[in-house]
Amino acid sequence: MGSGIPLDDQDRWDWLITLRDEAVKQLQQQQPPSNSSVVVTCSSLKRKYRDVIRIASYGRPWIRVHFIYLKVDEATLQKRVAARVGHYMKENMVQSQLEQLEEPGDDERDVLTVDVTTDRESVKANALNLVKRKLEEDELSPSSS
Repeated sequence: MGSGIPLDDQDRWDWLITLRDEAVKQLQQQQPPSNSSVVVTCSSLKRKYRDVIRIASYGRPWIRVHFIYLKVDEATLQKRVAARVGHYMKENMVQSQLEQLEEPGDDERDVLTVDVTTDRESVKANALNLVKRKLEEDELSPSSS
């Protein structure tokens, strides 16, 4: 990506698996693991990428996986990328990612959607509120994921 070349599926698999496995490792090292948290950031553009991360909870009912989908229209995104100075992500790469994007489906109940077309402070407040509510739900329903 730093060379201006978009990643493909083959480029992402090992990285996603390593990311997932390291998050699980960090959770397992904390005591008690059921009260621990790990935040992982990645684009998870496709459902199958999110599925790679979801596997972390298989056989580990104390692990809850949630995604935050930052929803934005193409024009806003391109405008923000164009305003970045010195960032490796160029406009053509954003277009490539948008072409790859599979928006989360209604059946992906572990995805929290945040509208990011507003100002930064509103986005942060909305994201934090959604995460707090989801964590409260998790505490009330220990068997859900």
